[in-house]
Amino acid sequence: METTRFIGREAELVYLAGELADARLLTLTGVGGVGKTRLAARLTRSAAPDLADVVCFVPLSPLRDPALLGNVLLEDLRLADQSLLPAEDVVAQWLADKRALLVLDTCEHLVAGCARVVAKLLAAAPGLRVLATSRQPLGLAEERCFEVAPLPVTGGPGGRAGGRPGDAVALFADRAALASGAFRLGPEESVVAAAVCRRLDGIPLAIELAAARLSELPLARLGTLLSDRFEGLQGPGDDMTVPPRHRTLRTAIGWSHELCAPLERLLWARLSVFTGGFDRVGARAVGAGGPLAGDAVPAALDALVAKSLVRRVPDGRGAERYGMLDTVREFGAWWLRRLGPAEEDGARRRHRDFHLGLARRADAGWMGREQLSWYGRLVIEHANFRTALDFCLADRDGPAAQELAGRLWILWYPCGFAREGRRYAEAALALPPRPGPEHALGLWALAVAAIAQGDTAAGLAAARRFRDSTGPAPSPAETMAASYLEGTALCLMGRLDEAARVLDAAPDTREHTGPYEVAWFVATACRSVAHVMSGEFADAAVVAGRLVDACERRGEHWARAWAGWAAALAADGQGRPHDAVRHALSTIAGKARFRDSVGVAVGIDVLAASLCALDRSDRAARLLGIAQRIWQGLGRPQLGSPELRATRLATESRIRAALGDAAYEERYAAGLHMDTRDGIAYALTTPG
Repeated sequence: METTRFIGREAELVYLAGELADARLLTLTGVGGVGKTRLAARLTRSAAPDLADVVCFVPLSPLRDPALLGNVLLEDLRLADQSLLPAEDVVAQWLADKRALLVLDTCEHLVAGCARVVAKLLAAAPGLRVLATSRQPLGLAEERCFEVAPLPVTGGPGGRAGGRPGDAVALFADRAALASGAFRLGPEESVVAAAVCRRLDGIPLAIELAAARLSELPLARLGTLLSDRFEGLQGPGDDMTVPPRHRTLRTAIGWSHELCAPLERLLWARLSVFTGGFDRVGARAVGAGGPLAGDAVPAALDALVAKSLVRRVPDGRGAERYGMLDTVREFGAWWLRRLGPAEEDGARRRHRDFHLGLARRADAGWMGREQLSWYGRLVIEHANFRTALDFCLADRDGPAAQELAGRLWILWYPCGFAREGRRYAEAALALPPRPGPEHALGLWALAVAAIAQGDTAAGLAAARRFRDSTGPAPSPAETMAASYLEGTALCLMGRLDEAARVLDAAPDTREHTGPYEVAWFVATACRSVAHVMSGEFADAAVVAGRLVDACERRGEHWARAWAGWAAALAADGQGRPHDAVRHALSTIAGKARFRDSVGVAVGIDVLAASLCALDRSDRAARLLGIAQRIWQGLGRPQLGSPELRATRLATESRIRAALGDAAYEERYAAGLHMDTRDGIAYALTTPG
């Protein structure tokens, strides 16, 4: 989202719109700070409506591991990632029949990975176009590159001196007015502003940083200081092998760094460990220490904001959040390294500890009235959790990695990132084992993620390792957690008698608070479903009702939606289709609040079955197509459960019999080709 006025680039936008219409891969290259991201965003806004039905802007600067590129694409495309298929394959399959524009922003640190993924997607999806921004090309044969030039200082041909003020000066004036409301660009100011912009080679970021100084310096003094700076030392690591414009930007950022107070520089360096932004609480937790007291962090942060080194970033939830542009953050990271290993390690450990504490609080608060708030917070901190986990793994800190992966079970399951959770849990558990509660949490995360993917064999194996890890005298909560994991895996494998014995032997921990608090709720949902699969519909309804009551007392939504699914299955089995429709709709609505695509898919399946019983087969056929589209992304339809699969096939047979094959195929295909969001909206318009 642009928070300041976009200036200039009219000719570039016209030219690039034509290039994008003609090419399947267009890469905007250029030095850091030259405005590639903003130009790509503006180009996307103007050109995309004529070129694509699906547009997705994917910021890659927070990502460090190219192995997660597919996961990030799934996340930004809002696709389910519980599948066992490679993430890139899921994306390729989904894009195969679409006119889509994928914007990959900031590829330079992942060039090889981006090139591989883009080549795969372009081959799979004929209607796909990719717009990339990078400091270097991706290197693919079909790639067209456009080097984004700095803004012209004057408006004459080629930006030569002597003409009217150019876009660089217009940008300086606009940002100067934001920094100092008294600033006006008269003839004298225009001369100085042009000299400043020329000294900064017309690089937008450098110009914005200089203009921000007018909140505390008069323009003439700014011009003098900047000229002195450029005649003296240049930026970190600069030498004559570095292209001049790179040296210009580094020098401009270094000059801004010199003009910061010492504590502001220290905070800048420490905040560079964040990826994906931070809030004021996080800034204090990571930034405070040594000479920078916690009480001094807010003022230092506000000073960095005033200097345009840190920017306020809308988060869509009304919360105050901050971030740094990549080049500014890179300078802070360089400075952090210069401060020494102890300072850098300390900042990264505080970052890890802050996010471990956040994960602990989310785990403790999930089964209550703040659940939706925790959902939003965990998703927005996703990149920082990755960074914290990567630090634990690089530091070979098994207990911290295992606990963090375990506490983040919410991110892996309710929030829909099962694939990534399994990867991190496996990596954490591969570190030197130390028996203890952290190891058990890691196994919990592994089992939960595997079951969410429908890999019931791996989930059952992890569940049994979890039970063994709790020792000879497990707590009731640990026993219930093990029973849930084993019982769910067995139920989905069709081993219903074993599942029933395991679940019925578990203690009642519905009042428990602390680790594994969720286990009773999801185990109870599973027990109700197992009753359904065994034909015990009245028992299933009683158990589901018990779960609904417990969830509503807590003000909880996610497990409540599972209770709605179980209740819908029970009502359908009892011949109460109106009740089944009502419960199914509550499941779909509840799961759609999260990224829980499994819950949405099973809810639509049972809704279709219930509508078939109400002689509304036309709508039911379309719903089966909508559900199938979701299941295709999940990899294992009906989670691999033979009973759920048989129910789905029986529903299809009844609808075919009611409509005839041709009508069924037509309506099913219409649902299959609906966008998932539109499909969910269609399901939810069903009268209860």
